[in-house]
Amino acid sequence: MKRTGFTLVELLVVIGIIALLMAVTVPALQRSRQQAKAVVCGSNIKQLLLALFAFESDNQRLPFGFDDTRSNPPAGSWPGYIQYDRLGWWWFNYIADYSKKNKGKTTCILCPSKNLQGTELKYNVLCGNYGVNLSVCKYTTGRSGAEFIGTPLTLADIAHPGQTLLIVDSGYSIINWTHATDTPPFTLGNIIEDTAYIPGLKINKEKTNLWSGQIADAIEGRHPRRTVNIGFADGHVSREKAEDLFVEKTETGYKNRSPLWRPK
Repeated sequence: MKRTGFTLVELLVVIGIIALLMAVTVPALQRSRQQAKAVVCGSNIKQLLLALFAFESDNQRLPFGFDDTRSNPPAGSWPGYIQYDRLGWWWFNYIADYSKKNKGKTTCILCPSKNLQGTELKYNVLCGNYGVNLSVCKYTTGRSGAEFIGTPLTLADIAHPGQTLLIVDSGYSIINWTHATDTPPFTLGNIIEDTAYIPGLKINKEKTNLWSGQIADAIEGRHPRRTVNIGFADGHVSREKAEDLFVEKTETGYKNRSPLWRPK
C-alpha cells in the first residue's frame, strides 16, 4: 500500500532539525541586531559632535551641559520630568538648530540600545541616552565639584582633543569622571542627576544609588562586549570598552587611561 504521509519518527526528526536551526540562528540574529543598533548609536553621536562643533564655531565656546539661569523654556518645553529633573536648558537644546537630523526631531539624541525599565525613565529624554562631559561643557550652577561649574571650554582649550571624550553613552544627559570611580571625592546622592553612569562599567554593580529601572542598563551595558560609543573632542567616534573609562583613585589623586575625562 502506498504511503501518503510522514511517520511520527520522521515528523520528530524534522521538528528536531528545525529546533536546532532556530537555536543556532536566533542568537546570531540577536547579535546582528545589537551590532546594528550600536552602529546607529555611533552615527547619532557623530551627528551630535558635528552640531556641538558648529555651535562652538558660532559662539566661541561649547554649550553648557546644563543651564538653569534661563526663565524661558526651550522649543518643545522643558525636557525631563519636573518631579525629579531640574528645569533648565540642556546641551541638546542649544544645538538643536545645528544638526539637520536633530532639527524638529528627537531621534538623534536617543540611543537605540538603551535598556531602561519603567515609563518614568524609559520615556525621559534625559535618561539612558547620551551625556556630555561636564569637565568640558560645565554647569551654570552645579550641585558639587567646582571644576564642573563655569564657562564651557572652547575646542582650543582642550590639550589632547583626540583623547578627550566630549560625549558618550550615559545613564544621564550630563556626566563627569566622579560617576566613573568607586571612590568619588564627594558623596553622590539618590537624585536622578547623581545616578549618571557609564553603561557596562563593572563598578556599577556596587552602586547603591541607582534607581531600579537603571540597573539592567548600568550593569549589563548596551552594546556587544560591554562597549560604549564615545565622541572625542577632535571629531572622531570610537567604540571602546566601558572599563577603559574607569577612574582610579591613587595616592596623588585620580587617573584614568585614554579616553581622558579631564581636558588638561
